[in-house]
Amino acid sequence: MRRIALAVVLLVVLLSSLLAWRLHLQAAEARAPAGGSGEIEGTNVDLSSRVGARILEQRIRKGDTVKKGDLLVVLDCADPAAALAEAEARLAAARAAAAAAGASVEASRRQREAAVAGELAARAQAEALTAQRDAATRQANRLEALGADVTIASRDQTRASAEGLEGQTRAALAQARASEQQAAAAVVAIRASGAQAVSAEAQMKAAEASAARARLLVDECEVRAPREALVDDLPHEPGELVQAGQPLVRLVALSEVKATFYLPNAELAAARPGARASVVADAWPGERFDGIVRTVALQAEFTPRNIQTRTDRDRLVYAVEVRVANPEGKLRPGMPVQVFLPAAGK
Repeated sequence: MRRIALAVVLLVVLLSSLLAWRLHLQAAEARAPAGGSGEIEGTNVDLSSRVGARILEQRIRKGDTVKKGDLLVVLDCADPAAALAEAEARLAAARAAAAAAGASVEASRRQREAAVAGELAARAQAEALTAQRDAATRQANRLEALGADVTIASRDQTRASAEGLEGQTRAALAQARASEQQAAAAVVAIRASGAQAVSAEAQMKAAEASAARARLLVDECEVRAPREALVDDLPHEPGELVQAGQPLVRLVALSEVKATFYLPNAELAAARPGARASVVADAWPGERFDGIVRTVALQAEFTPRNIQTRTDRDRLVYAVEVRVANPEGKLRPGMPVQVFLPAAGK
């Protein structure tokens, strides 16, 4: 009986100790900062080309670190290069046509100015000749009125001079009318040349746009790194023909990573955008990484099965995304971490 009593006492003591230890753990957990477990994710960048072509060369391998502007993949772009040469030739022709149309407009303007000046000069000359003709006519009439006092030769000479001036006046007026017609024709030519110049300018702009587009497609034949990152995958091999838009290189940017974890409703007060966070990785147990809460889910969801226990799956939780600076690249995608929000306790 004593042994049974002793065993019962020991069992009671053991259960009491376990219960006390469990309560202690729960109290410690309640005092601990809010947080949860998550997994590191990098920023994936899939690089592709807007042209379909054959891969000539891959200058990187999986796992390589690349910097912004590094040449990664070279494509065979003979067709886009030929299209660029054709577009540039058309652009040169369009520029020449535009220049010729502009020169034609300028020439028509000069012809009009010359015609207007000729018309003004001819009319001025006609006015001067008319004045001289009128004076000669008056002189001839005066000499004829004198009769026998003036010789017949003098009268005839004066009359002939007046008639000659009359002819010169008519010729000057005819020249003025011809210059006026030339000016009108020059105006018509200016309008026609102007229309041609507008059309040539439009054609030149269209050729410039075609050349720019062809140049962009040629630039797409070299795939370069848009930022510093790690080469995660090369889906194709040199020699393969890839379609436009197919991924050629997958990069993972590690300068800043993210970790998503889940908070129950009771701990949600500790998570707000901009709040500080602390991240601990199993691979670096003695080091803490500073982070910032970027987003907190607006709607609750069931706890993912791969993160918490079956009991916890009955609860609703909120997804919280934390951004972590990772300048040395110590945190890698897939690495498990524990996230703490020291701003408020549970």
